[in-house]
Amino acid sequence: MSGIQELYQQVILDHNRSPRNFRTMDNPTSSAEGFNPLCGDHYTVFVRMEGETVSDLSFQGAGCAISKASASVMSSLLKGKSRAEVMQAFEIFHALVTRGLPEGKDIEDLGRLGAFAGVNEFPARVKCAILPWHALRSALASEGTPVTTE
Repeated sequence: MSGIQELYQQVILDHNRSPRNFRTMDNPTSSAEGFNPLCGDHYTVFVRMEGETVSDLSFQGAGCAISKASASVMSSLLKGKSRAEVMQAFEIFHALVTRGLPEGKDIEDLGRLGAFAGVNEFPARVKCAILPWHALRSALASEGTPVTTE
């Protein structure tokens, strides 16, 4: 395993053991639930918007190391970002975990998101990694319906 792969494995382990923003939120602007019936991952994502900016983002629930680390990294990276920046990050992350490293990108360009670069090689784990992101997208759209990976 290369040094960068070991570093990214540590990012996933750290965010799983000590997830950032792992809490319910009082008075969110919106929230959405995500559920993966195959492995049991189940999270609720809470968002507070100030205008078009994410002023607070948190999550609560339970799941595997990949899903919890993904939700933790997502919540820490996207606080303070605009709705457009969040949607752009969603598209980048979705492409990363479903198709692999985007052409013309170095893994280092992705920051902590790079920790999920190898997920596309494990189809069952793709759904784990993307679940909290789909829940966030649903919350931002104020759909209010649970998101499922099936």
